[in-house]
Amino acid sequence: MENRDQWTSRLGFIFAAAGSAIGLGAIWKFPYVAGTSGGGVFLLIFILFTVLVGLPLLLGEFIIGRTTQKDAIESFKELAPNSSWHLIGRLGMVTCFILLSFYSVVGGWIILYIIKGITGGLSGLTNEQYQEVFGQTISDPLISISGHLIFMLITIFVVSKGIAEGIEKANKIMIPGLFILLLIVILRSVTLDGSHVGIEFFFKPDISNMTSETLLFAMGQSFFTLSVGVSVMITYSSYVSKKESLPASAISIVIMNIFVALLAGLAIFPAVFSFELQPDQGPVLIFNVLPFVFDQIPFGIIFLVAFFILFLFAALTSAFSMLEIIVAVFSKGDKTKRMKFSWIIGLLIFLVGIPSGLSFGVLSDITLFDKIIFDNADYLVSNILMPLGALLISIFIPLKISKERLLEEISSGSSIGKKIFASWYLLLKYLVPIAIIIVYLDLIGII
Repeated sequence: MENRDQWTSRLGFIFAAAGSAIGLGAIWKFPYVAGTSGGGVFLLIFILFTVLVGLPLLLGEFIIGRTTQKDAIESFKELAPNSSWHLIGRLGMVTCFILLSFYSVVGGWIILYIIKGITGGLSGLTNEQYQEVFGQTISDPLISISGHLIFMLITIFVVSKGIAEGIEKANKIMIPGLFILLLIVILRSVTLDGSHVGIEFFFKPDISNMTSETLLFAMGQSFFTLSVGVSVMITYSSYVSKKESLPASAISIVIMNIFVALLAGLAIFPAVFSFELQPDQGPVLIFNVLPFVFDQIPFGIIFLVAFFILFLFAALTSAFSMLEIIVAVFSKGDKTKRMKFSWIIGLLIFLVGIPSGLSFGVLSDITLFDKIIFDNADYLVSNILMPLGALLISIFIPLKISKERLLEEISSGSSIGKKIFASWYLLLKYLVPIAIIIVYLDLIGII
């Protein structure tokens, strides 16, 4: 379509895709999932899943998107006309809708912490007091929902501006800044007394800590942090020029993703063990630990506010991609319709996310499978919908796209495409679906 937007450069695409991948998945979720799932053994399995399962899937989604130059649903309709395969794209839309509805709640917490840091509410407290501050913040219905709303309004505004002028420009500023601030936190965290215990917990695999859930969570985390299985990367790659190398972009994103996960772990776990805290505190881990760590640094409040601003950037870059996949379907690539659908869909997501925002306060007594609303939404997305979407995509590509077309697309603009094609194809066709199925069968006790 003549009005269809495009990335202005390969770097813009990589930063946007990496921003989608990094986001809260690597910085917020990875440390607490690793903390509750065995530390070093989780890290090892996560890296294996990311390289052997996540990377082939990521490249597969890139190929679907660029070869069709269409959104998540229309891509499947073009490649498999008169079939039900387009439901994979619809599953991705539903997954992103649910994901962003609770993800933006966490984004709201970050905004609230930035405000508290600026106004002096995060200085000179004990660890117990920091925990109390966080508990009060997320349990207050008005404050929590206000943060949720502000986060969604920012997301809607940027996505409504389009690919090049909105998402790409924002990511080029946010992603480099995030790396710089993470490194500053790490320098402080690893120099604390007793930090070596946390480093050992994070890097030394203990097989005795491995369970079926460790495998499931590691797989879900690799999908969550790479944004695969929800057709986000199909949508993003549909804006990529034929001159760009898809394998190089995919490898760059995976390396950045693993690197940021390592940085996040180094920022959190040495500090957790240094202050004799527990690494299995769940989603609140980063909000309890980081303020306490920064409080030990001269001018720490300045660094804390700066970090949470960059943390907000990371959250937003992922939020952009989640809203974009849905907006792209409704706007059909027409930039003139983008603003209207950005606001309609974004506000609907805000409304659906309100119960998740209230599940730490007035709705905390409402549980299902012993989980609050927020945790159920997270589990549904990370451990059921994303792996299901990934399984279906891994089956679809070798079944419905000819080897010749796949080879042509993976080689377009790439010097390594032909060299890695055979290995990539085998991994995607056999290892990826088998790994996903085995993990699930093991979890439910069949094997």
